[in-house]
Amino acid sequence: MTDMERVYPLQWPEGMPRTLPHKVTYSRFDVTPDRAQRLMRQEIERMGGRNIIVSTNQRVRRDGGIYAADLNRTPEDAGVAVYFDRDGQRVCFACDRYARLWENMRAVGKTIEAMRAIERYGSKELMDRAFTGFTALPSPDQANNWRSILGVKAGRSPSLDRLTERYRELAKRRHPDTGGTAEEFQALQEAYRQAVSELGSRA
Repeated sequence: MTDMERVYPLQWPEGMPRTLPHKVTYSRFDVTPDRAQRLMRQEIERMGGRNIIVSTNQRVRRDGGIYAADLNRTPEDAGVAVYFDRDGQRVCFACDRYARLWENMRAVGKTIEAMRAIERYGSKELMDRAFTGFTALPSPDQANNWRSILGVKAGRSPSLDRLTERYRELAKRRHPDTGGTAEEFQALQEAYRQAVSELGSRA
């Protein structure tokens, strides 16, 4: 478990916008809170998800679950972020649209259920493409290692123009549509963002 994936408190995925407080609402999901929690986990397992970590602002039981009474409360932040491994990638689904934890868990479960239907009625390739946006970002240590990802030697400070040129060269090779993987491409994007931020602050 990385620092970004602690069960408590909520570890919201980096780069994903939060729902504004005045837009948080109640759902029409017709299940009990405990069943919503169980169904979410079942949907993840049905699609081959492993090493599930459910992160919220509510402390968990020893088995990793949350008591039903707590699921039904309306805390200040009822967001849910679920991290798990799928086909060798660490992915994350998160939802904070609803006022109660169980509602956000049900939304995550329904989303995964819908994506499993893509595989059933379409193809695995379509679902893999759909998953691209849910790949978890690298841990902070990986994100700060932009030099190795971009192939810049320690101590060197390339110009932003040269850095951008290097990024574009690598992006052509690492994009999922040209033989790379979503994980590699996302790591490259984050490395470039970190590099621009660091080098730009020195200008």
